Amino acid sequence: MSLYADTSLLVSYYVSDANSAFAQTLIQAASDPLMFTGLHRLELRNALELGIFRQLLTPVEAQAAWNDVQRDIRAGRLLAHPVNWVPVFRVAAQWAARHSAGIGCRSLDILHVATARKLGATEFLSFDDRQRSLAQLLGFAVKP
Repeated sequence: MSLYADTSLLVSYYVSDANSAFAQTLIQAASDPLMFTGLHRLELRNALELGIFRQLLTPVEAQAAWNDVQRDIRAGRLLAHPVNWVPVFRVAAQWAARHSAGIGCRSLDILHVATARKLGATEFLSFDDRQRSLAQLLGFAVKP
């Protein structure tokens, strides 16, 4: 099964929060590596820096979490996937026009689902209710 986790799940995996135990259970139970794109890299890095800004993380904690991300890339737990963004943005715009009014998805939610589709993912992992609704509507197996 091809696994795509959105950034909300990855942040909970790498930084201690209310969802961390569940994120760790999901990721550690996965037999396949998680897809990891430039969008993940940007969002995850930004989430860590925002954690410092919001005084939820110290710079040392944020760096330790980023080091863990880098370790998991080297170990193959996160598998880097290059993405041709032109078709991803095209389908994301179509899905926004069709589904955002009913589901309330944000642009990045739609981009993650469109990226997962472009990369051939079959399972979508997220803690975001609207993003999971869109992914499920579009035929993904969704967790949690």
